[in-house]
Amino acid sequence: MKKTQILMLMMMIAGAVEETRAQQLQNPFGLVYAGAISENKRGAVNIHPVTYERSGITVAANVYTPPNFDADHKYPTLVVAHPNGGVKEQVAGLYAQRLAELGFVTIAADAAYQGASGGEPRNVDTPHNRVEDIHGMADFISKYKGVDPGNIGLLGICGGGGYSLKAAQSDKRFKAVATLSMFNSGEVRRNGFLKSQVESIQERLEQASNAREQEANGGEVLYVGKGTPPLTEEQIAAMPFDLYREGYIYYGKTHAHPNSGGGYTMSSLLELMTWDATDEIELIDQPLLMIAGSKADTYYMTDKAFEKAVNAKTKELFLINGATHIQTYWKPEYVDQAVDKLEAFYRNNLEISQSNEL
Repeated sequence: MKKTQILMLMMMIAGAVEETRAQQLQNPFGLVYAGAISENKRGAVNIHPVTYERSGITVAANVYTPPNFDADHKYPTLVVAHPNGGVKEQVAGLYAQRLAELGFVTIAADAAYQGASGGEPRNVDTPHNRVEDIHGMADFISKYKGVDPGNIGLLGICGGGGYSLKAAQSDKRFKAVATLSMFNSGEVRRNGFLKSQVESIQERLEQASNAREQEANGGEVLYVGKGTPPLTEEQIAAMPFDLYREGYIYYGKTHAHPNSGGGYTMSSLLELMTWDATDEIELIDQPLLMIAGSKADTYYMTDKAFEKAVNAKTKELFLINGATHIQTYWKPEYVDQAVDKLEAFYRNNLEISQSNEL
């Protein structure tokens, strides 16, 4: 990358970091996305921080209620699953808020062992836990006042998209399933991004096995992607994949949150590397919408999953022209397109009461 491009990147990062810090200082809910709710107002979307128990672990979540919410009515409801390393205050919260503005009750929760949710050791990141988190959100929100428990949709973002595909295979409470920039965590942890680590699979499985043995013997918990020194702008610019370069900027600088990131336990790879979001995907018989950026280097994962979902009641692949993976998280013109498509999808596939017109 040329020096002028690096300089432009540095200026962009500096400006976005300044904006994010201002948002964090002003936002009592810790939300770090543009246009985030800063106070609950009558007649507007309101945010309700909640906690609940899942398998003995306290889960922290935010419930968003639509404008003029009336708990005596029954609202269509959406469960939103966040990306790997993300928290509810970032992109999951942005989409939850935007969809609540359109008349849905929405919930975004921190995964168990991550964010503000409980669980030790920190940052365990296994498919079983992440899928159970999605089932658990449905358990909780189905009992929330004003929610129609027979009228729940699901939105999974990035890694949360892969886990949502798995959850929807068996959990038929989800009447409509959508993904945004889907990331198949098992495939990437096993093969590397774009199959860049196929030659080291057995070596990494050996490392994960040793890490688990060390944990079992009371030793130090080992992590992948934690404790490394911050990268310079030049090092960021030199990263080979848009996903990791833009993701580093999003999570580490422009939309940083103290509960976000931190890597994951190396022992998690024992489960991650033997798992795949598309295994048994033919069990999905609900309507399916998959959204991805046309320039996303992760698109191959969405394409593969979409092709294999042969029994979906209906299915649609929607490409956001010009968008990369991370840009679908925050860039207004791309977020607007995704939200418009999601609104139409859920309107068509969830039952909307006449007394609760969106």
